[in-house]
Amino acid sequence: MKGSSYRERDYSFGQVMLTLRTKLELTQAELADQLGVRRRAVIDWEGGLTYPSVDHLKRFVILAIQRQAWPAGREAEEVRALWQAAHQKALLDEAWLRERLSHAQAQPASQLNEEISVAANAPASPSKGAPRVDWGEALAVASFYGRAWELDLLSAWVVGERCQVVSVLGQGGIGKSALATKVMHRVAEHFEVVIWRSLRDVPSCEALLDSCLQVLAPQALSDASMSPEKRQDLLLECLRTRRVLLVYDNLESFLEEGEGIGSMRAGYEGFSRVLRRVATTEHQSCLLLTSREKPGDLVPMEGNRSPVRALRLARLDIEACQQLLEEKEVTGTTAEQEQLIEAYAGNPLALKIVAQAIVELFDGHIAPFLEQGEVVFGGIRQLLREQYARLSAIEQRVLLWLAILREPVSLEELLALLATPLPRATMLEAVEALLNSSLIEQGLRPGSVTLQSVVLEYATAQLIEETSGEIQQGQFSRLIEQSLTLARSPAHVRQTQVRLIVVPLLLKLRSAYPKRTELEDQLLALLKLLRARADYAQGYGPANVLALLKEQRGHLRGLDLSDLSIREAYLQGVEMQDTTLSGATLQECAWTSTFGAAWSVAISHDGRYHAAGSRRGEICVWDQQTLHRVWRAHSDIVRSLSFSPDGHFLASGSYDGMVNVWGVEHGALLWLGSHTANISGLAFSPDGSLLASGGIDATVRLWDRKTGALLETLPHPHAVFTLAWSPDGHLLASFGFDGQIRLWKRRQSETTTCVACLSGHTNCGMGLAFSPDGSRLASASWDHTIKLWDVASGDVIQTLMGHTDRVQTVAWSPDGQTLASAAFDHTIWLWDMEQRTCRMVLQGHTDLVFSLAFMPNSRRLLSGSVDGTMQVWDTENGQSEQILQSYAISLYDIAWSPDGTRIASGSSDGLVMIWEVDGLTPPRLLQGHRHLVFGVEWSPDGRRLASGGWDNAIRVWDTTTGESQQIMRDPDDAYTSFYGIAWSPDGQHLACGTYRPEVQMWEVSTGTRQWMTRQQPASARRVAWSPDGTRLASAGDDGLISLWNPSDGRWLRQLRGHLSKVNDIAWSRDGKWLASGGGSRESGEVFVWEIHSGERVRVLPRHAGIIYALAWGQTGAILVSGSSDGMLRWWDRHSGECVRVRQAHQGTVQRLQVSPDGKWLASCGDDGAIHLWDLESGNLLRTLQRDRPYERLEISGAKGLTQAQRASLRTLGAQETQRRLGV
Repeated sequence: MKGSSYRERDYSFGQVMLTLRTKLELTQAELADQLGVRRRAVIDWEGGLTYPSVDHLKRFVILAIQRQAWPAGREAEEVRALWQAAHQKALLDEAWLRERLSHAQAQPASQLNEEISVAANAPASPSKGAPRVDWGEALAVASFYGRAWELDLLSAWVVGERCQVVSVLGQGGIGKSALATKVMHRVAEHFEVVIWRSLRDVPSCEALLDSCLQVLAPQALSDASMSPEKRQDLLLECLRTRRVLLVYDNLESFLEEGEGIGSMRAGYEGFSRVLRRVATTEHQSCLLLTSREKPGDLVPMEGNRSPVRALRLARLDIEACQQLLEEKEVTGTTAEQEQLIEAYAGNPLALKIVAQAIVELFDGHIAPFLEQGEVVFGGIRQLLREQYARLSAIEQRVLLWLAILREPVSLEELLALLATPLPRATMLEAVEALLNSSLIEQGLRPGSVTLQSVVLEYATAQLIEETSGEIQQGQFSRLIEQSLTLARSPAHVRQTQVRLIVVPLLLKLRSAYPKRTELEDQLLALLKLLRARADYAQGYGPANVLALLKEQRGHLRGLDLSDLSIREAYLQGVEMQDTTLSGATLQECAWTSTFGAAWSVAISHDGRYHAAGSRRGEICVWDQQTLHRVWRAHSDIVRSLSFSPDGHFLASGSYDGMVNVWGVEHGALLWLGSHTANISGLAFSPDGSLLASGGIDATVRLWDRKTGALLETLPHPHAVFTLAWSPDGHLLASFGFDGQIRLWKRRQSETTTCVACLSGHTNCGMGLAFSPDGSRLASASWDHTIKLWDVASGDVIQTLMGHTDRVQTVAWSPDGQTLASAAFDHTIWLWDMEQRTCRMVLQGHTDLVFSLAFMPNSRRLLSGSVDGTMQVWDTENGQSEQILQSYAISLYDIAWSPDGTRIASGSSDGLVMIWEVDGLTPPRLLQGHRHLVFGVEWSPDGRRLASGGWDNAIRVWDTTTGESQQIMRDPDDAYTSFYGIAWSPDGQHLACGTYRPEVQMWEVSTGTRQWMTRQQPASARRVAWSPDGTRLASAGDDGLISLWNPSDGRWLRQLRGHLSKVNDIAWSRDGKWLASGGGSRESGEVFVWEIHSGERVRVLPRHAGIIYALAWGQTGAILVSGSSDGMLRWWDRHSGECVRVRQAHQGTVQRLQVSPDGKWLASCGDDGAIHLWDLESGNLLRTLQRDRPYERLEISGAKGLTQAQRASLRTLGAQETQRRLGV
């Protein structure tokens, strides 16, 4: 029988099921009734559309055994074949099968259905369950020939003699992986855990260990600082305490190339230590290896009585080879068969490949093949070379695409990648021909194909060889038809493409062009040749050249890329300053986003729309994978997002105190509401009629979704951080500062009442999620724990522990099987809700993870982090499939040096920078903070600089050396976030505001905190000393301004009048006046207070935006304000009139500071720029700013960019100065 043909459906499996049902003499309806499924399910099985579940397949097996559907004595073999054909992820329970076969005698028909339904789920031994199996990239073994004694020997070594390391050695294609897979299936029942890992993509030793520990001890991976040695210790501990079968396939990938005993390649010394320790340390597990070469580390330890054994596979025996040829429909005499088998040294892969050639060229007859002298000598590589040459151009392209993609893919996925479109039937024929020739294999996913390891290695080398030749000769074929790396590939695959294709190709080219400039000149010359072609004829050529240039140069600055067609280029994180893309056509390229740190994410219920809210107040919405809309929705952090159940509306809540509801399709603002302080939580009711919001103002507010009318305000004793509705809409849960969860019940026409208060957490609460069935509630707290609550009783079901830092959020998968949690420790934990244990830890973010959202299929998870990335995770394999990288630097504070020659800045990326005011030299970077820096201030003598960050650190820097001299941390709370800081006029003390409701005073000389006060009702964003140092003012999120005695922290006075939070305060130079600014979306507020009396003496006219920054002029006659709309306004204090307006920044103006001589005004904001203004005239004098990734990138006339992408590029520095007609 010929090999299975490729289709959307698995017709081979369908035929098996149809044949067996016919033998059972049952109709589809009768079989469905016996198995307890619908007839449609049986139809789909026989049509190859779906596979049975484990439970249904077991029931079918029992029925087939009962009715003697298989030949006597071969039942076990047939069941195993059926199990593999059904592509079951769970291994066949051999003990269960033996029990079923032992009771195979006929039973009365009346007992049959009961037997089927009960026995299918009954374990063979009640004391031991089936092993946990992680398949990794193990392929299904569709056919297996011979190797009976090898299979028995290896099984005996692994189980009977309990060997610790077993190596299966042999040349490529000899059948090592297939044999290892058979061994794994046979012995799996003797292990608790079975893990298969392919090494063919050469993962790092650390990545390999983490991949195994993800299964064995996921909790331990939350410690990002764990050393490689500790990882090895942990793996050995797992092998000691549990019975584990580890299978490492293709170990030769880790060995230096060459014959004989292999030594580890450079960088894999750590794996040598792992091998030696697994071989020599006493444990109860087994490491099964396959390799073409023997690992040198194991040689001294091998022996007949040693726990370390090795089996080198010889040629396949004659009988097995003849069986292979017979199945491939190759005919000939026994002598001809033996001659053919001898010619290819009994290598099964070689025989499969040559068999197809015999079928195609000689109608399956061996004799003419031998007569024509077609036999190839020289091993599997030479055979592959000959077979590759025989392939059609389309077949070659398919083979090389599979080498690039490196994962099983479907026909549709292949068609979508072709630079030159092909009819589907033509592609189907090519795939079928490759399947029949055994050059490609069917993947585990139905309808997918992939490459066997030997063929993958050859095809990769062939791609590199052909592409290298074309580049040197200036020709285009592979360079156009095949992409070296794809922007659409999952992140881990794309990284492998760079490592195993782009880098080796570059190394090959460097040997041909020894001088660096020669290679770059050749690549640039190729771009010129490509530019002369039509767009469609450029294919992947320009993107491939850019991939090589990016790897060669480390950047893509200063290039002429005009009029090129660039397809699937991955340009995230790539500097492209001073490059031109004028007239270029851009298709499916990945760009760096302007989007700041994602403080909130949400996914619509149907999965169509993804949304994220940023630190800078933007909202981005993606329609599937395409950026749909970006807009500045708020003037501060967008802390919460919620889609309405129908997906038509999106609600946003921000630290600017506003609740907004938007139309998703067009981004129109439908209505807005407000709290008197930060909003941290939002949730639509399940029926979409209500929107609940929670804020720092200690209230929960209920809004009518249609009209925006405020229906009810629910008071809390403390700030509310998060909300969640029960699935039936009867309960609303709130959680906040006091660590208590309140359950509210809302009845029609009645007041909402608190019906329960759940206590148990010891720190503030940040995350809530109801289970899909509403019976359980998960809560995340800064006490490092997640608690599961029984909603009916209010009792704690279990406390989940493992995060090493504050837990920020939780999300329940729609199928209810997984709970995800994210924390300040940079990790995401996936908890199995049946076992209530951690099953996986996702690592990849480099800063705290603020937000999570599951997609409707429950398999993919979206995360947003302060590190500036959003990632899409596959929750089954733990891989990051997509990374959206952003560049969004906000400057939160600036300070002039006392001599006026330098300016210090603190930013969202945790950097403190010192700029020369003349702008002639690059800024100095002071690194040390782990989170954003909100406050910077020079000491009065100019020798030191203080900075306060969200990492519980006040750092004092030496301004000459740039070294951090001193670090002061809150001794009572390791998680304090410092806001504004200010030196006392005598330079002896530092005052600071914090996220918690307190002001702190530190003595700099000793580094000790002198006092702190909790009379501050809310977070203190800014603190300011009076010029004479006798008073300290603080501004709070509650709209209050407090005056303190600096010597002892005694509260002196409170200034009331603001309706919302106060963002900044500023003393006049004579100390008589204090200005304060804040407000809400309706109006910005600027007040002037006379300090002696405490009276508000001036209310400046309404500002168009919320006030974030204030600064007095030299004499106190002029006050300058900066707001959320990016504008600066000069005010006359006496008349209250606005005398000057300037557009200053894109986004919020965060800080204003006047130079020591009173002549210059410095402003900074969310666009990362520092503008220097003439204070008197308002003229812009100079701008200080780091180059953004796309600074001066010319995009005039560039095609293929959406409006949102074009706007994003401009925000990152791109320009359109050469607009063409019609563009």
